[in-house]
Amino acid sequence: MLIRSLLTLLIVVLAFKCVAASTLEEWDYKKEMLPVFVEIIPKILASHDPKTGRFGTGIPIASDQQPIFALAAAWSIDDPANKWHHDPQVLKAAIRGGELLTETQDKKGQWVFRKKDNSEWGNHYNPWVYSRWIRAYSLIKDAMPRESRNTWEKGLRLGYGGIARASFRTVHNIPTHHAMGTFIAGQALGQKPWSTAAAAFMTRVVAAQDPNGFWSEHYGPVVNYNRVYVEAIGIYYSVSRDPSVLNALNRSARFHSAFIYPDGTPIETIDERNPYHGNVTFPNVGFTFSAEGRAYVRHQWELCKTRKTISDADDIACFLLYGQDGPIADIYSQNAGAKTFTTTDGKAAVTRQGAWTIARSAYCCPVYANRWIQDRQNFISVYHTNTGLIVGGGNTKLQPFWSTFTVGDPTTFKHNGSETPNFVPPPGLVHVPSNAALRGDDSIDFAYGTVPCSVTAKIQSENKVQISYSAAKSPGTPKTQAHMTLIPSHKGAWRTGSGRAGTLSKPLDLTAVQCGGWFEHNGWRVQVPAGCRVQWPLLPHNPYRKDGRASDQEGRIVLTLPFTSDITNRLVEISVLAKPAAK
Repeated sequence: MLIRSLLTLLIVVLAFKCVAASTLEEWDYKKEMLPVFVEIIPKILASHDPKTGRFGTGIPIASDQQPIFALAAAWSIDDPANKWHHDPQVLKAAIRGGELLTETQDKKGQWVFRKKDNSEWGNHYNPWVYSRWIRAYSLIKDAMPRESRNTWEKGLRLGYGGIARASFRTVHNIPTHHAMGTFIAGQALGQKPWSTAAAAFMTRVVAAQDPNGFWSEHYGPVVNYNRVYVEAIGIYYSVSRDPSVLNALNRSARFHSAFIYPDGTPIETIDERNPYHGNVTFPNVGFTFSAEGRAYVRHQWELCKTRKTISDADDIACFLLYGQDGPIADIYSQNAGAKTFTTTDGKAAVTRQGAWTIARSAYCCPVYANRWIQDRQNFISVYHTNTGLIVGGGNTKLQPFWSTFTVGDPTTFKHNGSETPNFVPPPGLVHVPSNAALRGDDSIDFAYGTVPCSVTAKIQSENKVQISYSAAKSPGTPKTQAHMTLIPSHKGAWRTGSGRAGTLSKPLDLTAVQCGGWFEHNGWRVQVPAGCRVQWPLLPHNPYRKDGRASDQEGRIVLTLPFTSDITNRLVEISVLAKPAAK
């Protein structure tokens, strides 16, 4: 009787799921993406030098050869809408491009890690190049002339032999990408131990994922690099059908769906690696293995189409070759009525109300002496649908003026142009909190050494928000300041309540008196309380340049709000204007 009851319950549950699935919308994204992919191929061919095998222009780097994968995909995809299927010109260009990779390897199978600015970072196994090389090989190997195939195999065996021996020690985005490529290499080159080692490493990668759906490389999410994990695991799943990775992909889909602004740009406030760049993140194939993930893909795809930023044949090729079709969940309309989404660890929250999106972070940790891990210093961002991001912009190093609060003199800690700077602040300056905690739906509490601080953002109306900064400063406490980082429109117009006006084509340093009570730029106006200051550009340390230099476009407008023993609270109102200031 019990068994019969359980079977009946199972049938009802399955029937319910089938009905629910049948009501979800279907989206044939491959049919939509293929024509876009086909139209990009001529541009790749035009960038190819048949004699040398090289793609691209400027200083030659190994990454120039990555288009061989897109060409191999175009040659292999058998679809009436693909005019490049088995095209000899496409095949020839892909083959010659891969031969150049073998010709430029060192004896270990590595290439010089050179960037387009001609900076060199040593030799390494470039994971992005290697994975595209082996995937291209798996698609065209049977059509390659014997001599060319031998050349490719020589280089691939040399490289993946070294990768398999040395890469799977620590979970990180680069070895995760290597594991995907190594699994495919093991299959394509008859090296089963490689595939076995790669699969075992993927098990470790999945185990390292936070329950909220992200990976950390120090403390808290790496939002942009999280997508690297998702892509690698997604391609791995497509070729291996290893079911143990699916839950990780589903969790990541939910995480990324929650932590984006309405315009599709990722929320930088919780990211330990990358500041805000204002770019809509193009989705990747790893999000196609769940209904929620496919909803995220369509959301981002449509935004990229609107902005006309779809130009990467490589990404689209992955969708066409490895993606999974299926229904999409209506997650965006479902989430529309939710005021606040908070991670299960209580460390991050996103509040959406009308035109406003406010993100808060309580991920904090000591300064890490590594150029790639940014100081967790900037904890709140404010976005409006009419203007985009207004307050926030994320984290950097060697720039305490980007910190939500500082205790001590922030001018004592800055980048000096060294390729190996000391990232630890001097004694007497605290620019990252020792503790942080979200409070309610609008506040964050901090401890900066012995100084308690807090910030609260309250939405007042469809076009106004108030941000309150508080610091319990006593007469013996060192200089304590809050910093509101404002996102500039490069060379855009600004004006003030005093009548001063100009453009961000030259540096800016205005007192509250000179501002006349407010500063206006890019469609928003921010109050400037007495005793405060507006400056631009306050530059970050760019870890992707060896000397750390940054351009003005990477800088922030900063409103500095000092505290005294008598002034322990600063209230700033931000208004979105009916008509943005001219750019």
